[in-house]
Amino acid sequence: MNQISDEGYITADGRKIGAVMMEMKNITLRFGGVKAITDISFDIRQGEIRAIIGPNGAGKSSMLNVISGFYIPQEGEVWFHGKKRAPMRPFQVAQQGIARTFQNIALFEGMSVLDNVMTGRLTHMKSGMLSQAIWKGKAEREEVANREVVEKVIDFLEIQAIRKTPVARLPYGLKKRVELARALAAEPKLLLLDEPMAGMNVEEKEDMSRFILDVNDEFGTTIALIEHDMGVVMDLSDRVVVMDYGKKIGDGTPDEVRNNQNVIDAYLGVAHD
Repeated sequence: MNQISDEGYITADGRKIGAVMMEMKNITLRFGGVKAITDISFDIRQGEIRAIIGPNGAGKSSMLNVISGFYIPQEGEVWFHGKKRAPMRPFQVAQQGIARTFQNIALFEGMSVLDNVMTGRLTHMKSGMLSQAIWKGKAEREEVANREVVEKVIDFLEIQAIRKTPVARLPYGLKKRVELARALAAEPKLLLLDEPMAGMNVEEKEDMSRFILDVNDEFGTTIALIEHDMGVVMDLSDRVVVMDYGKKIGDGTPDEVRNNQNVIDAYLGVAHD
């Protein structure tokens, strides 16, 4: 990786990473007297895959919830596209172009795959309830346009064969892919993935890794992910921020992180050649 400048950097494989998209400045988050996050700062750049790692209880999911607007930090600032973000509800953050998946799958089990993915288009639906009920004119055109986006996502993630299947009937790995499809249907500028490989077998992890790389490459989507599988993190990520007990103990390329003694002591256990 070339040296990082204000404009960005070039990765080892020749990809161009742009300027800072999101910046977390001195974030502190408390629950009562317990600090989940203590004075953490890092940025996410346009077009990169940014990993957040650390042991259980390190505060990773809390940080993702700050980024997505679910938690509001007591101290610090969140900047998005060069502007300080005021406290927002999650749906307002989604309207800014930030979508996410969850550690525990959060799909509508009784609905089909297609209908679940369509819910990802809610922030793009502007017609009122009356117009939708009549389903003529603007509402009909809007529905058709949104359906076209959803069908492209379904094709992209290779889930055409299950598009009419109720989600409750799907195996775990496919449910994870459907959740990714719903997030992608929102056409996010920033995609947050909370342990996308959790509970998957080796084949499912390989498929999900391929799709994450393809989303980043073909759509240009910036991705921030939490993941415990160090092989996945080191293979996918451009830069990694490491948390332990709510504090940042490392930040850099995968090679820099795997050779950081603080990270080795706190999380990795041994140096990786």
